[in-house]
Amino acid sequence: LHFWEEPLISGERGSGAIFFSGCSMRCVYCQNYKISTQGYGKEVTPERLREIYEELKAQGAHNINLVNPTHYAEVIAQSLEKPLGIPVIYNCGGYEKVETLRKLEGKIQIYMPDLKYSDNEAAKRYSKADGYFETAKAAIDEMFRQTGEYQLDEEGMLQSGLIIRHLVLPSNLKNTYGVIDYVSERFQPEEVLFSLMSQYIPCAEAERYPEINKRLSEEEYVAAREYLEESNIEDGFVQELDSADEGYVPDFNLSGV
Repeated sequence: LHFWEEPLISGERGSGAIFFSGCSMRCVYCQNYKISTQGYGKEVTPERLREIYEELKAQGAHNINLVNPTHYAEVIAQSLEKPLGIPVIYNCGGYEKVETLRKLEGKIQIYMPDLKYSDNEAAKRYSKADGYFETAKAAIDEMFRQTGEYQLDEEGMLQSGLIIRHLVLPSNLKNTYGVIDYVSERFQPEEVLFSLMSQYIPCAEAERYPEINKRLSEEEYVAAREYLEESNIEDGFVQELDSADEGYVPDFNLSGV
């Protein structure tokens, strides 16, 4: 059970997070580097994956949170042939093919993509992701087509819809401004949620890139937050700067698998 997501995801009982090994991107600053790049994990069958969903649901999870699932989309679709009775979240990096997302239609209630970059050069430098912005925009359009406007239950928990996340990188404010501009222009209030994240800490291979081998400064944080507040975006969240803490990096130990 994961308690560090946005309040309408984690709630009081936690989000049933399942972290997948491997990744379709190669972010040099990945906080989940141990599983995304180093291959740590345990092989499970689609049947066992379904059992894990049910076990998390039995523990009281508000939802099932599939973290970095893109490269297992076909197996995930197979595991979700029968509805779970609680929302399923597709928590991804935004670098998705539309045709892959269409295979999941009706099985995913909440899409939670990162929109990491509006700057394709930064995407290529830091994540080895060619054409990231155009790919992510098309993917987000498809996600919104599937879910429509976000919906909350009577307790304020998200039941369906789209949360677009953006992690502010040090020395890359123009990239953040471009992301905010896109979301502000593409969506109207009450259509999607936007989450501005400040939890960046230098991890993995960030030491090879001096401009991001540091924490976000207070000046950068304030600038990003003020830019968001001046935009057309009304619905969502802003992380506090003290969220940049190594204590929030999960300890991957195969528990629950």
